Amino acid sequence: MVRLGLLASGRGTNLQAILDACRAQRLPALPTVAIGNNADSEALQRAARYGLPVCHLSGRTHPAPGLLDAAIRDTLLRYRADWVVLAGYLRPVGAKTIAAFRGRIVNIHPGPLPAYGGRGMYGIHVHRAVLAAGERRTAVSVHMVEAEYDSGAVVAERALPVRPDDTAETLAARVLETEHRFYVETLARIFAGRLAPPPRPPQAPAERARCG
Repeated sequence: MVRLGLLASGRGTNLQAILDACRAQRLPALPTVAIGNNADSEALQRAARYGLPVCHLSGRTHPAPGLLDAAIRDTLLRYRADWVVLAGYLRPVGAKTIAAFRGRIVNIHPGPLPAYGGRGMYGIHVHRAVLAAGERRTAVSVHMVEAEYDSGAVVAERALPVRPDDTAETLAARVLETEHRFYVETLARIFAGRLAPPPRPPQAPAERARCG
């Protein structure tokens, strides 16, 4: 069974959808650890209620970006994650973590990529940009994670219509509901090898950090 390391920052509704799917055996995966950059986030509270080890790793715990990156990588390795799943994680993933899990870090984005991705394009900002551009359709995009925000290959996308009376808030609510289902469905396809190579267990570093 695929072992998951989860990264999250905010409310954690996608994280909850993944945990629920794992518990119901709709997603053949075993969550092993949740890492967040916000110690008080609802996402980490959800993970703790599920029974996962929870680690707060951020600029507060590791002011030097390189040390933070290494702490995240080492924590994921310590819990033997095969895949790293971002679920509302609002920080860039560092080079050390990407190198350790190359091709095995996945994220979901609430808009079409690459047109509505990049720095600052998250949450409500994406939906405002879609409406401002007069788009008739938007999309939920699942993509591989690289060093630059939202620059990795899109592995699956689900289109949604933009309604004439949509506001950024109504569009956001409809997109988020789609995200919960689509992320789980896409992860299941990835882990089955239909959208990406099967995961390979990472090699452990010489020294492993305990929650960073």
